[in-house]
Amino acid sequence: VEVVESGGGSGEDGASLKLSCAAAKDTHTPDYMAWFRQTPGKEREGVAHIAADGTTTYAGSVKGRFTIAKGSAGISLFLEMNSLKPEDTGVYFCAGGHGVLNVPITSQYAAARFPYWGRGTQVTVSS
Repeated sequence: VEVVESGGGSGEDGASLKLSCAAAKDTHTPDYMAWFRQTPGKEREGVAHIAADGTTTYAGSVKGRFTIAKGSAGISLFLEMNSLKPEDTGVYFCAGGHGVLNVPITSQYAAARFPYWGRGTQVTVSS
């Protein structure tokens, strides 16, 4: 499954941005999807996850500010980001996996549960 992110950009502290992720539907359609982010020198971290039944989980640092949602066309995923902070700066990746994610999205083992990844989109928040 090839996924492509879009919607990254720059904003000031307190701004809003919306990320999108799209992929062609095929026999390998993911059951669960998520957004990860990475900053230079740091490990990729899970930000938000949505299960096949629509259940969502978030990292504590973004809970209440970010919303993950699936679209209705093909394989599509969104991340609405409000009240952005400089520490939200990073490259954001869309990812998908099969079955059930059996670790918290914030776990150091979460990324390994996702076989499908986009190339990422840059989000920069200035103070």
